[in-house]
Amino acid sequence: MKELIAKDLLSIKAVFLRPEEPFTWASGIKSPIYCDNRLTLTAPEVRNDVENGLVEVIKREYPECEALFGTSTAGIAHAAICGHIMGLPMGYVRSGAKDHGRGNQIEGRLEKGQKVVVVEDLISTGGSVIEVVNVLREAGAEVLGIASIFTYGMKKGLDRLAEADVKNVSLTDFDAVVDTAAKEGYIKAEDRERLIKFRNNPSDESWING
Repeated sequence: MKELIAKDLLSIKAVFLRPEEPFTWASGIKSPIYCDNRLTLTAPEVRNDVENGLVEVIKREYPECEALFGTSTAGIAHAAICGHIMGLPMGYVRSGAKDHGRGNQIEGRLEKGQKVVVVEDLISTGGSVIEVVNVLREAGAEVLGIASIFTYGMKKGLDRLAEADVKNVSLTDFDAVVDTAAKEGYIKAEDRERLIKFRNNPSDESWING
């Protein structure tokens, strides 16, 4: 599964590796990787692999799941498609409460004690998805865990998820993408070590010079 999804994401440039010409994140950190999993929605074959993969993960890892809640905005479509496939209720969590109407932050019906899984497209430092988990918990949900498409596997993210006592299962991860990219010729084999060095400490830019 990890290699299949890695190949899919690379093939449509949802994940794009460019170690020789780094991208700059909003935080100012130089990164050799750009990830936009929204592109999976416009590539039907890849979308099929992703949604079936997420459904497989949810059924295997969270068999008691009663409802799916997507993160806003990238997780919403994936939660909706998976909910349709599985015949489960679906909703989503806004990044903040609305300033009009009923002021909802959670959209969709959530019952007290309902066992839910959060659907996310990408996990880096884990901050935003943990906020979603906390909102659902505060509303009375039993959050079984997270199903996501891709994770960087950064220490900060792993530590935050552990501290929040929430499980995440991703279809693929940074290491699998890098290994697949090297095998498929997207990057030079010798770039693998540089990329893993970035993953281990994004603030250390020494990887840029090889």
